[in-house]
Amino acid sequence: MNKRTRTLATALVTTLALAVTGCSGSDTPGGARNGKNPATTNSGAVLGGTPQKGGTLTVLSNQDFTHLDPARNWVMGDMDFGTRLLYRTLVTYAAAPGTRGGELAPDLAEDLGTPSNGARTWTFKLKPGLKYEDGTPITSRDIKHNVERSFSPDLPGGPDYAARYLAGAEGYQGPAGGKHLASVKTPDERTIVFELRTPFAEFPFAATLPTFAPVPPSQDKGPQYDNRPFSSGPYKVDSYARDKRLVLVRNTHWDPKTDTVRKAYPDRIVVTMGLKANQIDDRLIAAAGPDASAVPWDKLRPESTPKVLTKPDIRARLLAESTSCTEMVQMHTGRAPFDDVRVRRAVQYALDREAVLTASGGPALNDPATALMPGVLFGGKQPDTLGIPVTGDVAKAKQLLKEAGKPDGFTTRITVSNGDKAVGEAVQQSLGRAGIKVTIETVDPSAFYDTIGDTKNRTDLVYTGWCPDYPSGSTFLPFVFDGRYIKEKGNSGNHSLFRDDTTMKRMDQIAAMTDADRAAKAWRELDGQILAKAPTAPAVVERRPLLIGTNIAGAFGHTSYGGQLDYATVGLKDPSKSAN
Repeated sequence: MNKRTRTLATALVTTLALAVTGCSGSDTPGGARNGKNPATTNSGAVLGGTPQKGGTLTVLSNQDFTHLDPARNWVMGDMDFGTRLLYRTLVTYAAAPGTRGGELAPDLAEDLGTPSNGARTWTFKLKPGLKYEDGTPITSRDIKHNVERSFSPDLPGGPDYAARYLAGAEGYQGPAGGKHLASVKTPDERTIVFELRTPFAEFPFAATLPTFAPVPPSQDKGPQYDNRPFSSGPYKVDSYARDKRLVLVRNTHWDPKTDTVRKAYPDRIVVTMGLKANQIDDRLIAAAGPDASAVPWDKLRPESTPKVLTKPDIRARLLAESTSCTEMVQMHTGRAPFDDVRVRRAVQYALDREAVLTASGGPALNDPATALMPGVLFGGKQPDTLGIPVTGDVAKAKQLLKEAGKPDGFTTRITVSNGDKAVGEAVQQSLGRAGIKVTIETVDPSAFYDTIGDTKNRTDLVYTGWCPDYPSGSTFLPFVFDGRYIKEKGNSGNHSLFRDDTTMKRMDQIAAMTDADRAAKAWRELDGQILAKAPTAPAVVERRPLLIGTNIAGAFGHTSYGGQLDYATVGLKDPSKSAN
């Protein structure tokens, strides 16, 4: 049985690696298919050569992090930053551009884990000599502690793979009061064993998530841990003024001999927050003085794209990897009038995806979405499931509203991140054509997920997306449409609050399949079935355009982190030219 299970897991990893291949090359968005998309010139490339050790890398940001506490960190960019710089996980992704970025590498663990009991049990052995920033040893019990604290009600918003898969996790509320999960065993300081309620051959991919980073109980400050995570990675927090500035310095107890992934080139990393997005773009276009050694946190604004794409020397510094994320309008299916499928389908037909695409940066950086899951989970390209014209079908939308008893339309509200205000306006104008009058509410990016995760007080509509944690339908549809995991506070993924018994039953059936190809086909079929029930209106599949400074080296967008810069390898060409 063990041999067969290991073979199954290996076969699945191979299948997933092939799936990643489908999202690059000939299947890149827009004109990239025939080599005419100027934004994708550097796709799959490492810019700036090999960095030199030393200097200060500056990150220019318009926002604070949503969360750096590994129990709460579940936003792609934040996960990249946290797991590459501040803490290590049992398993991680290779530091490589393109398809190689989907390959797994042991991190704290000696290997990718050993399955047994039909992939219901997974055992990891930690490498010897692992230490925290104060020189104390990292133990298996510290990883167990962080897994357990991820269940705490006062630490919402993090990955919930543990809650979904660990045996006996129902109703568990975290380690407060000395309560522990019997399904996470630590027979010695270097061994951790996970007992699952169902077979899960993909567990090594889940083990890349911040949930599986260590947190020593002696350093755990509950919600305050967000302000000062205790380092097991190459850098530690020197200072952190929320919404203003984060400074990281070297963790001298990090041993590169135990770490095959992180290169830790800069001596310091300074994140400057609270800048205006257009100010960041202009500074990086000019790349003067210290800004030559800077990178952006967020993507290039749509209005800045022409300034970059029309100048070859600037365009040469542009990264624009696919995010593999589907952006969508999610509707509150538990609240009138969106509890009526006809109203929800009217939104799907009214939405002008071309206008949303333009507001998001244009066809050079986006594709209109025609399904829920991104193309990578369909072998390279999304199917056109509904066949709705890209500019919408207003007549059909009005007909559906009339059938639902709303011939004159209705009034509603949508929440968008500050950076997506233009997108919100495109949605507003689209739905307005059918008589749906939309008021836009904007939220600072660092507070966005907490705001829309408050299910009692949020607006009827939200504009957000989902990225698969790894290339499997099991990391997309269940997290966005399984109603059993909706939370009153800190709700993630299922922002349509969709509860459908038939859908959830089918999810369980697919999750139990041991044939990876059969499961992949079933997820694709379920995608269309959910879309027909209209909990969301897919909008666009985006790339992540990032313009780097002229003194930056080792830079590429990592496909497994939504196209965000891989902080494991980035550094400076000439450290002496960076800020002190």
